[in-house]
Formats: sequence, structure tokens, C-alpha cells
Amino acid sequence: SVHRFTMLSNTRGMLAATAARRLATLTQRSAATSAAMENVWEAGRKARESGRLLAALPLEDRNKALERVAQSLESSQDAIEKANKIDCEKAAAPGAGVASALQARLKFGGAKLRDTIQGVRDLQKLADPINEVQLHRQLDNGLTMKRVTVPLGVLGIIFEARPDAAVQIAGLSIKSGNGVLLKCGREAVESCKAIVEAIKEGLKGSKASPDVVALLTSREETAELMKMKQYVDLIIPRGSNEFVQYVMQNTEIAVLGHADGVCHVYVDKDADLAKAVEIACDAKIQYPSACNAVETLLVNKDVAAKFLPMWAERAKKEEIELRVCGATSGVIGSGYTAATDEDWATEYCDKILSVKVVGDMAEAMSHINTYGSRHTDCIVTENEATARHFQSQVDAAGVYWNCSTRFADGFRYGFGAEVGISTSMMPPRGPVGLEGLVTYRYMMSGDGHVVHTYAGDNAKPFNHKDLPK
Repeated sequence: SVHRFTMLSNTRGMLAATAARRLATLTQRSAATSAAMENVWEAGRKARESGRLLAALPLEDRNKALERVAQSLESSQDAIEKANKIDCEKAAAPGAGVASALQARLKFGGAKLRDTIQGVRDLQKLADPINEVQLHRQLDNGLTMKRVTVPLGVLGIIFEARPDAAVQIAGLSIKSGNGVLLKCGREAVESCKAIVEAIKEGLKGSKASPDVVALLTSREETAELMKMKQYVDLIIPRGSNEFVQYVMQNTEIAVLGHADGVCHVYVDKDADLAKAVEIACDAKIQYPSACNAVETLLVNKDVAAKFLPMWAERAKKEEIELRVCGATSGVIGSGYTAATDEDWATEYCDKILSVKVVGDMAEAMSHINTYGSRHTDCIVTENEATARHFQSQVDAAGVYWNCSTRFADGFRYGFGAEVGISTSMMPPRGPVGLEGLVTYRYMMSGDGHVVHTYAGDNAKPFNHKDLPK
């Protein structure tokens, strides 16, 4: 009995010790998590305060800050490329489960890094997006009103595993006088840490505070970001429709969605077929993992017999996998994967293309408006009236005529860069550059004017008169 009691006591003691260790571990983890969340809120507070000071800087000082950032990124090239190599090796490891398309987006260095840094310098050449007088109006003698562009405040950008996006977004934010909290994809954490460190180092040598930019790296921090209505004015989630919807449903902060890119090229019966081959090829293979790459090729039945063999030959040469409808298979043979309804709505982000023969343009437009993501769609035709009708009826942010969907890009539009591509009907729409990161403020100036003067039976009339801006 005594022996059994001793054993029970020892067992209870061991269990108590184990429970105590577990409780201590949980307490430590909870404390660490709590501290991390406090750091997120502190980053938001600092971004808000430093963003206000940034907005007050003249354009010259903000441009100098951008140049400092560009110089710092150049001097940090080795560190950035080493960090990117770590990310790429992890992503390519067996069992990592990272798609090849995402791995392609993840690579950052060499010419890609140099081009991105040049993009920061190009921003310096653009007009000041803030302090622009949009409206200057006299309401009465001595009483005037101005509508002036101002920064949004603090941006929360949740982006995929694309290190170049961190540079572009930070550059746009600095130019437009906004603070920014960057949340990168988990696959790009090391790269983005090196990039943001370089950006902050560059800002130290300018009149802008390094606190205008901060990096978040965990899902827990993302969840906390969505609660920060006190500090964050706009969240831009870049990713799938499902992810964008999740963010919209779980935050009270305004959301600008950058969602899937299910883009189309329609080859009309009046198309130059050689031109159509080149446009479709560029739209697919120039950068297959981009959101503006074409995913579905629609071909008018009147040119299918001639065009499809031309396209099949080019696709084979470029190693593009085709998923085809029955009519397409009837023209080019049965050695291709049959397309399903799921294919029509899929963003492959790879060298895969679904192909469908349609009866006419009306059917093509119906297909696009049913399965598309309102991103970018193109018609290839030599008939201007047909093209203009297509452009007026297809519901997308970008509707092109005889040019690749890959042109849907802030840099190519002359915006310097972009924080994302909005597929929303509300502005900003399409590639969101500087103009999408500002709002406006009404500024009134008077000399003791009161509303009472302009109300009642003897109300003085306003003399609304537009003044030079």
C-alpha cells in the first residue's frame, strides 16, 4: 500500500510538473503572440504619424527620398539576391507544394531587380499626385472653396510572393504621401525582409521617416491588420477571389480588391490571323504567371478551320498545353485535353490555354461576361465597328483591340508602377497607380462669413464663380 501510494504520488508529481511546463510554454507563447500583435499596432501608429509628416513634405523632398531608396536598393543588391535565393530554394524543395508559376514570380535579382529600381526612379518624373487643386470656386466675395488632392493615409497591402511588388508599392506610397504596411506571401519573407530593410535604410538619409514603411510576415499579423481601423484607411488584398472576399467579410476597413485574372483573346471573323497568333502568343507566354496573361482563346467559327491549325503549330513550338472544346478538337485533332466548365473559369498562371470555338461575337462576349474576372479582354479584328461594339459591351477594367492583354500594367500605362489591378466597378479601376492612392479635401476660406447671411427670407444669394486653379 505504501509502495503503491508512493508510486501514485510520484506519478501525480510528474503529471503536475508536465502540466506546469506546458502551461509555462503556453504562457510564453501567448506572451510572445501578444507582444507581436502589439508591435503590429505600434507599426500602424507610427505609419500614421510619419505618413502625415510625409504628406507635408514638398514634392522635391519626396522625390529625394525615392532616390535615396533607389540607391539603397542598389547597394543592397547582394543581400537581396542572397535572401531571394533562400526563398527560392525553400519553394523548390520537395514537399514544399509551391507551384512552378509561383516560383517564377518569386525569383528576384539581376535584370528584374535593376528594372524595379529603375521603376522607383521613374516615379520621380511623375507629377505630384497630392496638393493638386481640382476645383477653385468663389461662393461669395471673400468666401472661396478649393478641392485639393490629399493622401489616403495608411495603406495595408497584402500581396503574393512577388518581391518586386514590395518595392513598387513602397515607392508609390512614398510618392503619394501615404504610410504603408506590407504583408508579403510566406514564400517571399526573406526577400521582403531584405528589401524593406534596404528601403528603411535609404529613408534614413532623407526627410521622410523610415516608419512610413513596415513589413508584416505572418497570418496572425494579417488578421490583426484587418482590425486596425484606427490606423489603416485602405486594404488592398492581391490574390484569389476567395481571398479578396474573405478580407472584405472580415474587416470594417475599406477594401480595394485585386483578384483573379481570367483574361480572354477573341479572334473575330475579320481578324488578321497572323496578327492574332502573335497577340495570343505574347499574351500567354511573355509572362504566363502574370494576372494579365490570357487564359482562354475564343475563335469565331468562320475562321476556325484556318486559324486553329496555325495556332496549334505555334502552341506546340512554344510548349503551350491546350485544353480544347469539341469543335476545336474537330479541327486540330483529338490529341488534346478536353476543356471543362472549370477550365473556362480558371487562371492557370502557367503555359496552359483553354480554346473554344464560338458562333459569333455575341457568343464570345457572353462567354467573357460569364466566366471572366473583369480584368482584361481583347478582340482581334480589322473591323473598327466590331471592335468598338466589343469594347462597349465587355464588362472588364481593360478592353483591348488588336493588342496583347499583357499591356494591362501600371508601368506600361505610364503610372510608374501599380499597387494592384482593381476589377471593381468603382474607381479606381484597372492598374492602380498614384491617382488611386489619393482622395481630396475641401478647403474653405472666408472672413467671418456665416450661413445665417444666406438663409431665411432675406437670404443673400451666392455668386458661384469658378476661379483659376
